[in-house]
This record gives sequence, structure tokens and C-alpha cells, in this order.
Amino acid sequence: MNDKPNIILVCVDQMRGDAMSGAGNPIVKTPYLDQLAATGTTFDNAYSATPTCVPARVALFTGMGQESHGRYGYRDGVPFSKAYPTTLPGVLRDNGYQTQAIGKMHVYPERDRIGFDDVKLHDGFLHFARRMSGRNLAAIDDYLTWLRRQPGMAAAAETDHGVGCNSMMARPWDKPEAYHPTSWVGSEAVDWLYRRDPTVPFFLYLSFHRPHAPYDPPQWAMDQYLAEDLPEPPVGEWTEAFEPFRIDFLAEPMHGKQKPEVRRRALAAYYGLITQIDYQLNRLVEALSDFNLVDNTAFVFVSDHGDMMGDHNFYRKTVGYEGSAHVPFIVRLPGGRYVSPRVDEVVELRDIMPTILDIAGVEIPDTVDGASVLPLMRGEDVEWRSDIHGEHTYEMNGWESMHWVTDGHRKFCWWTGSGIQQFFDLDEDPQELVNLVDDAGRAEEVADWRGRLVDHLRDREEGFVVDGELVAGRPVVDEAAWIRELCEG
Repeated sequence: MNDKPNIILVCVDQMRGDAMSGAGNPIVKTPYLDQLAATGTTFDNAYSATPTCVPARVALFTGMGQESHGRYGYRDGVPFSKAYPTTLPGVLRDNGYQTQAIGKMHVYPERDRIGFDDVKLHDGFLHFARRMSGRNLAAIDDYLTWLRRQPGMAAAAETDHGVGCNSMMARPWDKPEAYHPTSWVGSEAVDWLYRRDPTVPFFLYLSFHRPHAPYDPPQWAMDQYLAEDLPEPPVGEWTEAFEPFRIDFLAEPMHGKQKPEVRRRALAAYYGLITQIDYQLNRLVEALSDFNLVDNTAFVFVSDHGDMMGDHNFYRKTVGYEGSAHVPFIVRLPGGRYVSPRVDEVVELRDIMPTILDIAGVEIPDTVDGASVLPLMRGEDVEWRSDIHGEHTYEMNGWESMHWVTDGHRKFCWWTGSGIQQFFDLDEDPQELVNLVDDAGRAEEVADWRGRLVDHLRDREEGFVVDGELVAGRPVVDEAAWIRELCEG
């Protein structure tokens, strides 16, 4: 038998950092996630530095920041293993772990295992594969293949209910709950526990496509939140600067208002999907108990990015505001060993790989930019970063990039096309309602944080910094030069 810990990494898609009851949310119900956190550590200031699916998962699997992995925006079609030969599952596999992925990977080619021994794949709508002629989605997506083998489902699809994969429209799931993609991930995980190799430790990556749209939870999960007094979204006065680019009432919005009832139903469904995932996590823990594995299994729970859900009239992700970039991050060590219950230092998705390798007792490769959070959990006096830099391209007045730098208490934002600058005091103003960038009483503090962003951007190929000053209007570069050359070659 093995003496190394088993490790389970749970990554959900598009879950906000404040969408847990344990994070102080008065409405959403996550009792099992809260129970996991009670015997582990919650990182209150955790961020996704490139908050969309593709670049966020590159950081997750490689431990690199965007300056190293070169992914500044959402771009499919980059050969993953060719670009990133050193990955979290690959390193664990090479050190004696059985590695299994179940759920969303969002890599290219879709069936690239990137170091996993095996992958049971469900990437969601698969935009890129659908756009390429001749692609057989059933051959790519294991969930779809499984669904069509179920009684009465020979011609079924996840999209039968008509709710779009980036839509704010919401309705309950139209099939038996056992056929829902969230339930499928849970079922595949439990089934895999019966078929794993018991002579070696395992690394199990569970990636739930939800609560990413479509907002389609089971009826019971949606109903409990429709009965709640759901709050209106926060909208700061600074959003006036974005008024010329707002388009209201779209089914798949990025920036624009929604009819109150549409947004209310979307939020109820979003919370319902989170609660459904919460129950599936408990289902997994119960299965681990059947195998007497709980005390020798570490859990890491994280999301690739959040969802603005109407905050400041933004929807979906890609921006550096809290709803989009702030993510849940919980680590529970084997046996629930006592550690600091909460950590204030700012952490990021690049820290997942070194943390898991540290738990496994495996050497961290030189390619990794992140750092293990275990010393922070133990309360050790360690030198830690003072902030993190995040960015993403965004289509508003043409394409531009949004950059931000934060420590979880203060945040400076800059839009590269328009030159808009923002400064938020997150301690006093966690909803980012008041832009303090022109507040004379905060001028010295604003200058310090602007200088931090300048330091992060000083050597970028776009020329964002000239003579120590931020320069607006530079053409957007979606990927680093070496990524572009790789794709062209």
C-alpha cells in the first residue's frame, strides 16, 4: 500500500468567490463546502489573473503566470502539450501517482491528456470544435456519448432545453437529475474509485462545467432560491464612463442591463447549480468514507474565474472586478489536520500546482511561477508577494485590455484603449462602488498602486509603459509572440 496522500482537485467553472455561505453570502447554501472549509483553510483573497476558461486553466495546470504562459485572452486552438510540456498531472504521474481527470479540461486538441493517465471529458458547448468542419462531438465529449446510451435519450443533447451556454435565460433541467452534467461528474468519480489502482496514490481532478451557463439546475435547486429575496446588483457611479458601450437586454450579454426578472431567475439558477455541486461533493466524500480514504486524502477546491451577474451592468467574466476575478480557494489537508482557518495573503491559480506538489512531497519544477500555500496555512513567517497582476482582453470600444493589480484590500485598474483608471478600497468598499482614483486624500496611495502596475507592465511587448508612465491606445496583443509563432508553425 502507498504512504503518500491521495489528492482531489475540484475546479468548478465560473463560481464567484462570494458565492458560498462560508464566505458570508446570506442566501446561497453550501453546507458541505462549508464543512470542508471548517477542517481546512479558506484563502479570502484568491484571484484568477486571467479570468476566462482557457488561460485560467493554463495557469492551473502549469503553475505559470500569464507573463510566462503567454495567454492574455481567450483563444482556442493552441496545442497544449506542445506549448506546456510540464504539467501538474504529468509531474505527479512521473512520481508514482495514478492521475485521472473527469469533466472539463478546455485544452486543444480536446482529447490531449496533458499528463493524465485517462480523461473522462465534458467541456460543455465546445465552441471551437463546433466551428471546425467535420468534428464528431460525440467522439470528443464523453458525457454526450454516455447520455445517448441512456433509456429514451438516443438523440438527446445537453442543449435540448434551448438555454444558451452563455445566456442569462434560465430554466430548470429538462431531464432526470441523474442525467445532468453535474450528476454525471459525480457518478463518474464514484465509479472511478472502485476501479482505481489501490497500490498507488491517486490524483483525481474533478472539473464541473457548472455553475457556468446554461443556468439549468434541477427544479428543486432553482425553486429554493426563487423564493428568496434576492438582492439587486451593485452599480457604481463610475459605470457612466461605460454607458456608450452598453447594450441592454441581450440574451448573452457582456455589458448591459437586464430586465429585473431575467436577472433574478438567472441568479436563482446560478445559486441552484452551486448547491447541486455542493451535494455532489458530499456524495464523493461519502464514497471515500466507504473506502476508508477520507483521512488520507487532501482536497483543493477552486474556480477558474467568477461571474459578474450584473454587477456594474457587466455579465459573465474577463474583467478584473471582484465578481469576475475573485474566486473561492479552499485547501483541506489529509485528515483535516489543524491549520490556520483563514489566510489573508493574496493567492492565485498559479499557486495550485506548487501547493499540490508540496502536499505530495514532490519537487516543484523550475517552470512554476507560483508558490505553495502550505507555509501560509501553517502560520509560518514567510516572504510572500505583495500583490498580483491580472489582465484580459475585452471587446468594448474595439478590442482593448483591462489590467489590474491587487492584494485583496486595494485594487488599481487600467483600461488600455480608453485609458480609464480606477482605484478601489476593497476593505471599505467590497462592491467597488466608489472610484477613488481622483480623490485628493488618496493621491499618494493611488500613485503607489499605479506604480505597481507600471512595474508589472514595464517590459511588455505592447509598449504599455513609456518613461515610467502608462500609455493608452496601444494595439491589443492577444497572446505572447512565442504562442503566436507556435500556432503559425
